[in-house]
Amino acid sequence: MPLRLVHVYAVPLENVPSVLPPAEEIRAGFANLGQGWVSQVREAVLARFPGLVVETVVREWSAVPALVEESTGATMLVLGSRGLGGFTGPLIGSTAVAVAQRGQCPIVVVGGAWRDDDRIVVGTDGSLMSEGALGFGFDEASSRNTGLTVVRAWSEPSGRVEDDERRSVEEQVAPWRDKYPEVAVEVVLYRGRPIRALLELGKRAGLLVVGCRGRGGSEGMLLGSTSKALIAHAEGPVAVIRPAEPGENADL
Repeated sequence: MPLRLVHVYAVPLENVPSVLPPAEEIRAGFANLGQGWVSQVREAVLARFPGLVVETVVREWSAVPALVEESTGATMLVLGSRGLGGFTGPLIGSTAVAVAQRGQCPIVVVGGAWRDDDRIVVGTDGSLMSEGALGFGFDEASSRNTGLTVVRAWSEPSGRVEDDERRSVEEQVAPWRDKYPEVAVEVVLYRGRPIRALLELGKRAGLLVVGCRGRGGSEGMLLGSTSKALIAHAEGPVAVIRPAEPGENADL
């Protein structure tokens, strides 16, 4: 499976002073700069993984639609949550959120250190929409030969007691345990806001996994607000998983 390195740039040509070079020269400069960056990254990747097929793409377009298009048919799309700092940082952060919301494949946003040998943490609210996140989490844990922590958060007004919540999670996780018997699974129940539980557990995790929508209400584990907060504040990578379309099934 090839790795595709994509650099997208926009050329700000509105109200360009006449003293600057012609527009085509400016465009060429941006393209050359981008090609230089992806070439350096490609060389670094091949130095570590010499057998990997690495493609490079440099495009002049808006970042969000370009990356969403790249996500169509992709196995996974990985991007950073911030840019080089200063003025670009908040813009790159908003790009990561927008792509995570609209992407057509699992979107992994790397905002901190990449710890590829640590435990995987998955948030679930018990809904069918969280099956994709569970499946992705189990698959990643299996491929990395590591354990999986499944987190369910709820609040007092829900009227459910801890035993009920644990039983619900165990029932949801059971088919995935059968498919991935080699994965050691820990179920963690947290009474309170999901984001607090996930951020705390994420400090010791190699990857946090959540869905992009949930059952609604302030406690839903898959709400957009939870995903956005994780992208903004998590210390490590965050995977945002699109729920299956009607008629689709998680790959059990």
